[in-house]
Amino acid sequence: MILLRLAWRNLWRSPRRTLLTLGAMVFCNTILVFMIGLQLGMYDLMINNTLRAFSGNLQIQATGYNEKPQMRRSFADATQLAQRVRDHINLDSVSARATGFALASSQTRSYGVQVLGVQPATEALVSTLPGLIKQGSYLSPDDAQTAVVGSVFARNIKVDIGDELTLVGSGKDGSIAATVVTVVGIFDSGISELDRNLLQMPLTVFQDVFSLGNDAHKIVISAANLDAAVKVESEISALIADHPDLTLLDWQTLNPGLQEAIQADFSSAWFMYGVLIVLVGFSVLNTVLMSVLERTREFGIVLALGLTPGRVGWVVMLESLLMGLAGFSIGAATGAALNMYFAINGFSYSGMQEMGARFNLPAEFYPEVSLIALTLGPGAILIATLLAAIYPALRIRGLQPVEAMRAV
Repeated sequence: MILLRLAWRNLWRSPRRTLLTLGAMVFCNTILVFMIGLQLGMYDLMINNTLRAFSGNLQIQATGYNEKPQMRRSFADATQLAQRVRDHINLDSVSARATGFALASSQTRSYGVQVLGVQPATEALVSTLPGLIKQGSYLSPDDAQTAVVGSVFARNIKVDIGDELTLVGSGKDGSIAATVVTVVGIFDSGISELDRNLLQMPLTVFQDVFSLGNDAHKIVISAANLDAAVKVESEISALIADHPDLTLLDWQTLNPGLQEAIQADFSSAWFMYGVLIVLVGFSVLNTVLMSVLERTREFGIVLALGLTPGRVGWVVMLESLLMGLAGFSIGAATGAALNMYFAINGFSYSGMQEMGARFNLPAEFYPEVSLIALTLGPGAILIATLLAAIYPALRIRGLQPVEAMRAV
């Protein structure tokens, strides 16, 4: 306790220097808390937007379909199972899909296309594509021979609203799957792969054309956010436990590239954060070292009186620890207040509202207010503060009492 009181008193022997160093720590801690919270919030937005665009948070598939998607890897009674899932988890955003490939032909051109059979009444609840129709309208719940296509595909194959497309593919039983559909809508998602290669038709029409019966390839579940998806995941797993041929996949399994991109971006961001942490560390080193040099004569006196170099060094370390804890507390508090403000009011930048309107996405995002966002950056600076104090503390061990007392 005596060493602690002594260290606190020593901090304020030069209040201007201490306040300047403490101010730098508080500023950097505030910036780190805000930037990390903003970054984590942006990742949540990016994940939710990506999942809402097409894949959903969770998918029920036939075992092995995700690794090797084939027409024959389907499961029976898909629409009935989708309804059971809706009732079980009390969530409407559940929709069955079937996937195949076909050669699509217009009057002038032919292109290969991925054909997706969807439930028109529920697809808008699991995907943003139905809200991105730029021409015409989305599929209606009736079983008409209709389709919606991507804008790039429509341009390449030269079709417009009301034109017919001939589809020829292979059914589940190996038979030829052929039909004629009328284009009723053209979507523009901004994702070139979807706009170039995707055609959607009603699931019942797909099942009839591709000889699927009442089968489908996946049931897509879209939750409000990642936390909500975790809560329903165990419930769905229990529901399909008596179906050994089915498996439940989470978003990391469905989108491994997205998880890797987030990890790479977070790692690269720490290069910038590391520069701030190093600068604060050198600032603390300068403050503590100057303090030690100024008190060389004082240290010589207390060493001559019998105080061990180790205890004197601990005083220096405690000074840095107290300054670091003060910077940690104040910086984390101000950063938390800043994050809380934007978590309530939202954060946006120029052009984000227009981009959100174009891609049917939110026009703002919200920083994450969590323990990791509040403590990760300030914790790193606290560690840097303690490391910076090691060298000045070690200098005291080399002091000779007589020589130190002669220091000016």
